[in-house]
Amino acid sequence: MNGIDITQSSRLAWYCARTKAKHEHIAAANLRKNLNLEVFHPRLRVERATRRCVMRVIEPLFPCYIFVKCLLEEKLAQIQYASGVVGLVHFGGRAPQVPDSIIEELEECFVADAPMPVERCILPGDEVALVEGVFTESRAFVLRVMPARQRVQVLLDILGRPTSVEVDYSSVVLERTLAELAPILAAPRQSIRESRMTLA
Repeated sequence: MNGIDITQSSRLAWYCARTKAKHEHIAAANLRKNLNLEVFHPRLRVERATRRCVMRVIEPLFPCYIFVKCLLEEKLAQIQYASGVVGLVHFGGRAPQVPDSIIEELEECFVADAPMPVERCILPGDEVALVEGVFTESRAFVLRVMPARQRVQVLLDILGRPTSVEVDYSSVVLERTLAELAPILAAPRQSIRESRMTLA
């Protein structure tokens, strides 16, 4: 059915579903409400620099992917046609089951399905974006962090010359993508790192 062999999928198990871009929450809500399925949709609360300020936004830990627990032989067609869902991740006509242990360990990081806050940790050598003051929208490298003064010393390129400047800690945001954060957050324990799946 739909190119996926369900003859060996007669038990309740976790599967990975691919969603439309930025539709993870829509797909998760539809699977929960319309099909009454258990869904795991891990999200992060992160900071994003804009021209005017630092915005706190919620983003998926795995963009375009969610996890759904079901009896595949009964729910495959309904899942594949649910709003927001592109289909189940499958290889060679078979949808691999995600071990319960992986989902359980990931769930320990997310309380009551709430987004997990990603705390800023700025260190010397990090590339940052300035979001306040006269250097707004500039990029710089951190030279020194001064927690007691809530200040950061950064290296800016001013008129073609590297210049050391002190700025408020709150005025800088790490220039780091979710692709860099996800492997760390998704693998809080060695067992998860060893069991990491390649999603395609």
